Amino acid sequence: MRAVITGGGTGGHLFPGIALATAIQQRLPGSEILFIGTRRLVDQKALQNRGFQVAALDSSGVKGLGLGAQLQSIVSQPAAIRQAWRMLKRFKPDLVFGVGGYVTGPVLLAARMLGIATAIHEQNSVPGLANRLAGRLVDRICISIPCKPAFPAVKTVQTGNPVRAEIVAAGQEKKREVQPSTVPSLLVIGGSQGAHALNERMVQAMTLLHNEGIRLRLRHQTGSADAAMVQAGYEQAGVEAEVLPFITDMAAAYSAADLAVSRAGATSLAELAVMGLPAVLVPYPYAADDHQATNAAYYAQGGGVKVFQEKDLNPELLAQTIQALLEDHIQLERMGAAMHALAQPEAAELLVDECLALVAAKARAKE
Repeated sequence: MRAVITGGGTGGHLFPGIALATAIQQRLPGSEILFIGTRRLVDQKALQNRGFQVAALDSSGVKGLGLGAQLQSIVSQPAAIRQAWRMLKRFKPDLVFGVGGYVTGPVLLAARMLGIATAIHEQNSVPGLANRLAGRLVDRICISIPCKPAFPAVKTVQTGNPVRAEIVAAGQEKKREVQPSTVPSLLVIGGSQGAHALNERMVQAMTLLHNEGIRLRLRHQTGSADAAMVQAGYEQAGVEAEVLPFITDMAAAYSAADLAVSRAGATSLAELAVMGLPAVLVPYPYAADDHQATNAAYYAQGGGVKVFQEKDLNPELLAQTIQALLEDHIQLERMGAAMHALAQPEAAELLVDECLALVAAKARAKE
């Protein structure tokens, strides 16, 4: 099978695409994958050394830009579509699969013009602009959790959000139980987008806990911009912590943790669910269409997380919440079980099933 996966700009878009590509190659050895993404560093880092072919499309979005930039982006779209058309003609894919981000539009439109089977995957509870538009073009729409506004039911299927194979494998292993005699472990998942306020509050909250004599193991992923600030803050307060701009082995990080503090990005939530790891969520308040708040509400309704709005969360409340959860082992276990019940570890396999069915249907239609 020859498949193009297109999207990017954030890890939340890329990691489901990587999970799907890996599942395709495992199901159909010898399959070739071409990723068409952006020129952003996050795309290049996430895709390097994966064994996939990688190309970058000269395209830009329109949402959140000024009028002049929007007009420039619109004017550039015909050239982007021609560039995508040439890429597809050279690669000759059986399928083009979009995972979100503005780069998907020209690629999916070119695929539609060439008669190639097309599908998209929406990770969030509120579809992004690119996927709302792409949903009108493609043959199949796969969603992680229920979406509002909803896509056309006739071509929509809920598959879950595929997570990386190493995290699925880690989630299948027995999770260590929190014992009263052990020092609990806290994982903080900051990141490159919108994590500054959360990083600051964590330093302040951990300082309060340290001053109260509360001991715990702390691993904090900060994103590259805040690593030095967070490290200095912990050192000044005397808090022992492992501070990392980016955690490469997330499977090991999740496995070692008893509780996570995180934003509410769709991919992070899917990974936490697969791991059965309870969490304190602080949705990024400026996410498009406030989709992180809606994502968080879905998992809160299932009982796996505690959710706080950033404007309401002061360091004292954050510290109290972390302490109370880490000291209540029964509640942690209940939340972990509830989180695991929301997981869909088979999501990548379900996506492969949908892809193969689409390719077969397209082949029959051409006969």
